[in-house]
Amino acid sequence: MNKLISVLFCLGILLNPIESNACSILYYKNIATGEIYAVNSEDFFLDVDAYIQIEPKSKKYFARLWYGWDKFAQGGINEKGLFFDAAVTPEQKKIKGYRNPESNLGDKILAHSSSVKEALEVLEKEKIALNKSHMLFGDKTGQAVVVEWVKGERKLHWIIGNKLIATNFLLFDPKAGNHPCFRYKSISDRIKQLETSGEEITLLKIGNTFGQAVQPARKHENNRFGGTVYTSFINITDNKFFLSYKLSNKNVIKLDLTEEFAKSKRQKINLKDKFD
Repeated sequence: MNKLISVLFCLGILLNPIESNACSILYYKNIATGEIYAVNSEDFFLDVDAYIQIEPKSKKYFARLWYGWDKFAQGGINEKGLFFDAAVTPEQKKIKGYRNPESNLGDKILAHSSSVKEALEVLEKEKIALNKSHMLFGDKTGQAVVVEWVKGERKLHWIIGNKLIATNFLLFDPKAGNHPCFRYKSISDRIKQLETSGEEITLLKIGNTFGQAVQPARKHENNRFGGTVYTSFINITDNKFFLSYKLSNKNVIKLDLTEEFAKSKRQKINLKDKFD
């Protein structure tokens, strides 16, 4: 995977001006092998205290891994192969009778859900309707969906074919803002090029489709540096997890999720402490 991180960094320096709250998400089914991959690039201020949290299995909850900060899961995966990530989108009017989460929604979904269907049921049970974000869910069976709350309604954008991409515009209302999105187009175009090249498709090569979606460190007007905080690469089929911190081919975490989810103790991997 180190080769993957190197390519991402080299391509990332060609990008447009930084978007500090950008996020790119991909769920991909390898038609040739049947493997399922998930890739995420999280862009924010680089001084954020980001970490990986691994929660053990219990009688009531599934084992799960999530990444984020401030006790809030930005994305993650559980022992059943349910993956999720979220991205900021243009603000929508709140839906009557529904609410934004007050606690760690991602952790709750991963703890209780074994599939996309069950994740959607948790959202409905908890009466959650995000008015500034959408969520992508994908599972080990090949099912995936982007959930959006647009103009007072919940909308489900199901996977068509073998890939589902989400960035920071609403798939059901692109005109609301953040569209056109060069990151979305770049990922889509690079996947198409890869699929028509005749080359073997692997997690490494799918990860490289994010080459122009990641963002190198750049200084903002407030004197804080923004860019890609981390990029995660997951082989959902084989339970392999990789995370690159700040686009470095040295700052890489590699985990066998089968082994990690079998452990009985909670783990926290602070990315600053480990690499900075």
